[in-house]
This record gives sequence, C-alpha cells and structure tokens, in this order.
Amino acid sequence: MLEAMQIRLAEITDADRDAVLAVRVRPEQERFVASVEKSFQDARDNPEAQPWFRAVHDGPVPVGFVMLSWGLVPGPGLRGPYFLWRLLIGAEFQGRGYGRAVLDEVVTLLRAAGATELWTSCVPGDGSPEPFYRRYGFLPTGEVDEDGEVVLRLPLARDDRGQG
Repeated sequence: MLEAMQIRLAEITDADRDAVLAVRVRPEQERFVASVEKSFQDARDNPEAQPWFRAVHDGPVPVGFVMLSWGLVPGPGLRGPYFLWRLLIGAEFQGRGYGRAVLDEVVTLLRAAGATELWTSCVPGDGSPEPFYRRYGFLPTGEVDEDGEVVLRLPLARDDRGQG
C-alpha cells in the first residue's frame, strides 16, 4: 500500500487550512496528541521553540499534521535542536503506513539539514504512541519531562540505526 502513497509535507495555506484543522485522531487518542488547532496555538505562544509545521498530504488530501522544533537552542523545557512536537494522522487514515512515511520524510529533511538526532516525548499508558516510536527506532532515554512524558531520542547518523 505504501507504493500508492503520494506523501507530501506541505506548508499550510488559506486554501487548505480548514481541511487541515479538520484532521482528527480517534477519540481515545486525544489524550496522547493535541489537535491541529492546539498545535497552531502552541506554535504562536512558543516562538522560542522554533516551530516548523506542515500538513501531511497524500495527493491532494490532507491526512495528517506534523510539527517540530527546528533548530532551537536547547534550554530549560526546550530539548533539541530538533524535537518532534506533534505527529498526528487522521483517524480514517491510520494503520496504512502514513506515520512511518511522515517520519521517513522528516528524517530525510533533518539529515539534509545536518541534524544528528531527533527528540520526542509522549504520554505513557495504554494506547500511547510510544510503541510506534520505538518500532521506528526512537530509544528511551530513561528521562521523564516536566509534563510526565517519556523522553525518546532517534539517532540520525546513518550507521546508528543500521540503515542508510
């Protein structure tokens, strides 16, 4: 099914803003990932986090949203310089490989920018995205952040994950 995908990370425009805002995870996942609208608000409220966000399109259809801190200066409450802040795939598109495809695109962009690692965190518990991140190659750091989220790190040097 991956061959049929036409994944594209696109800047959000006035023309597709409403469609991107309408992308929602399953109700039981809402405690693990904030909405696109909340992500926009967080980006506005935290410019020091260097928010970089894109709609995830498969062809013309928005299927998800991704937001990173891109090139931030790490400090109290700011991990980076590259931090996966949000990754959400719409409920009706989950289980088709979109999440992995988005991470593949993000990793390609980060490697091109010279990044050596990508950080993220997630709420622990039944239904958490942590198993997905660990299958992708994120490693637990043993840390829990100030919000009680488990901190994970993805090495981006090609030999760190045995991929290239």
